Amino acid sequence: MELNIKYRGRVATTGDIELINRLIAECPGDSRRSLSVKFCKVTNWVQANGALRDMVCRGFMLELYRAGYIKLPEKKHDTHNPLAKPKKPAEIAIEKTPIVIALKDIGPLEFKQVRRNNSEKLFNSLINQYHYLGYTQPVGEHLKYIVFAGKRPLACIAFSSAARHIGPRDRFIGWDAERRKKRIHLICYNMRFLILPWIHIYCLASHILGKIAKIISKDWQKMYNHPVYYIETFIDRQLFKGTCYKAANWTYLGDTKGRGKDDKTNKPNRSIKAVYGYPLNKDFRKVLTGDKY
Repeated sequence: MELNIKYRGRVATTGDIELINRLIAECPGDSRRSLSVKFCKVTNWVQANGALRDMVCRGFMLELYRAGYIKLPEKKHDTHNPLAKPKKPAEIAIEKTPIVIALKDIGPLEFKQVRRNNSEKLFNSLINQYHYLGYTQPVGEHLKYIVFAGKRPLACIAFSSAARHIGPRDRFIGWDAERRKKRIHLICYNMRFLILPWIHIYCLASHILGKIAKIISKDWQKMYNHPVYYIETFIDRQLFKGTCYKAANWTYLGDTKGRGKDDKTNKPNRSIKAVYGYPLNKDFRKVLTGDKY
């Protein structure tokens, strides 16, 4: 039987309560981490790449504990959570001599995927210093790129897991709630895009969007053991026109309602965003609706 608790897409059931209590009774000395690992293995609660969702599971169990359904083992030690009180990325100095040149004369560009390598700190620093939203640590699957011309960084672009429900996107794809839940990991969200302020190259932004669309799915496969078939982004209409996305043939799908994912008031509480999308495969609808893949 389902309970009135939902966490990160999982609806709690009486079966979950019974399983957790049984696992605790069998090994009362287990830590919360060990308990979460066992729960994920028994229920096959895994990410798309096969990794256990034990961290999410610990949040799930904490919700059940707070609601009075279970009694968790005492914490054995306090773990450092970098997302709870994130530190700002350290500033890294780079050359800021203006580059004013035609795109055709800049030479070959290098798209360096910097997630989990030494250049990731440079990406974080540049985004935090020069992007109007600053840097926030992505949660879930994500990739980060720096675009170089020789040794000079020109731009940064990042992608993360997609939002669970976006009306214009969901109608465009044509999937129902159940298929969206099963296939949402096959699309990604362009969460940051920055052309460094001293770079002045006409059409560079749309050129980067075109190039990144050709490589991101393979890079996602390499990092997370599955491809992506579709990219989306949101444009703050009060600040931007989305010109480079239009020039790169992204499709305008409609607007958000200005409400967050946990909104309970049904009233706008943030700026309206224009939703743009770009399919990476001609059969993207067949894949995302579950008729192919």
